[in-house]
Amino acid sequence: MNEESIEQLVNLLHEAGMLASIPRSGFAFLGSGQQSVAEHTYRVIFVAYVLSHLSRLAGRPVKLDRLFLFCLFHDLPEARIGDLNAVQKQYVVPQVDKVLQDFVSQYPIGEEIAQAVHSFENDASLEAMLARDADQIELLLVLKREEELGNPQTQEWIKRVFSRIQTDEGKQLASKVTEVDTSAWWRLFTH
Repeated sequence: MNEESIEQLVNLLHEAGMLASIPRSGFAFLGSGQQSVAEHTYRVIFVAYVLSHLSRLAGRPVKLDRLFLFCLFHDLPEARIGDLNAVQKQYVVPQVDKVLQDFVSQYPIGEEIAQAVHSFENDASLEAMLARDADQIELLLVLKREEELGNPQTQEWIKRVFSRIQTDEGKQLASKVTEVDTSAWWRLFTH
């Protein structure tokens, strides 16, 4: 690989790092909570792995490389366009296709990124459905915490999240997320 290609990859790494500085904008409407796009992406990947485990237990094998690429790249365009919430999208149309075209022309792995983002948004494959479910369940995990901290608006949001979950594995995990106290994992160490 030539010097220019390596430099382009370094630029991509810096661009991905911008996601740590971009806040998820929907929390302004919820009235509590905060999270960067990078924090969200990290846990989406983690949730996706858990969903893949449940899927394998159900006899539905998952291609982890595809699943992880979908999750890793699904919000990368937000490094350029920001995290537009539902209200903002009524007035501003994000040019995701333009961002993806630019990725293809600017980065040696741009085509792979563009394909992953497109597949995340449009595919009917098990991996794409699990990735979209992971995206929703990560939000559900945040909402569960905000609910425990006393935000009364979370119930309406939780209902909307449940309506977007597609797979049986996702529905099973989401249901359990709403039942388990967010502090349960560490309380095991305090008895």
